[in-house]
Amino acid sequence: MLVALVILIAECQATAQTNPPLYIYSTIDALLAGTYDGDLTIRELGAKGNFGIGTYNRLDGELLALDGVFYHALANGSVVVAGPQEKTPLAYVTWFHPTQSFSPENSLPLPEFDKWLDAHLKNLNLFYAIRIDGTFRDVSVRAIEPQSKPYKELASIVKTQSIHDYPTTRGTLIGLRSPAFSNGISVPGYHWHYLTDDHLHGGHVLKLILIKGNVRVETISAIDLQLPKNDAFANADQTKDRTSEIKLVEGK
Repeated sequence: MLVALVILIAECQATAQTNPPLYIYSTIDALLAGTYDGDLTIRELGAKGNFGIGTYNRLDGELLALDGVFYHALANGSVVVAGPQEKTPLAYVTWFHPTQSFSPENSLPLPEFDKWLDAHLKNLNLFYAIRIDGTFRDVSVRAIEPQSKPYKELASIVKTQSIHDYPTTRGTLIGLRSPAFSNGISVPGYHWHYLTDDHLHGGHVLKLILIKGNVRVETISAIDLQLPKNDAFANADQTKDRTSEIKLVEGK
């Protein structure tokens, strides 16, 4: 019996490593409602995954996790490594183990690339973590200055976002594709953040053209959802349909 138990534990650990869940802290609807303070530190988030996206407390810029390093894209367009005690109000991370790899034959603007990638995925009712290392043109990224209380809803704040453009650049797209039924928890469809090769610039992607690149995709069939226990989350209005706000905030 003991041997069988050891084997079962080993098999479970192997499965967890090759089929990791998507760890989600809070919900997109809470962020849209103005919940910009979370209790989760970057050190704690790093124990949940090495790849992903999110933001920082006070809506201070964008979070990018790549190869286990958590980057902080600031409103001035620069990127720094996040401190372990910084906190996040919303994050999506996983242990990145790609299960598919593609290389587009043609240059594709982001909306067309999203459709191209959809055609290569096997099941659009699952989650996908996506990494693209390549060359990009006409890149526009954004980040937002840290906010002060009382917080306004995100749809009104996004009008003040700082946008930075890069005519041609090499770097990495860090993406998440969420199924339609995840509306309220995540952004349905694609959500992209960008980091340049030198790790000095990046942010939330508004537009770009993929010139050439290596696309690696991880299929995710399980989620680990953790909800904040603070008053801000408890008082957030998550009863309304915020579909139009998501489109505005995502720049679609």
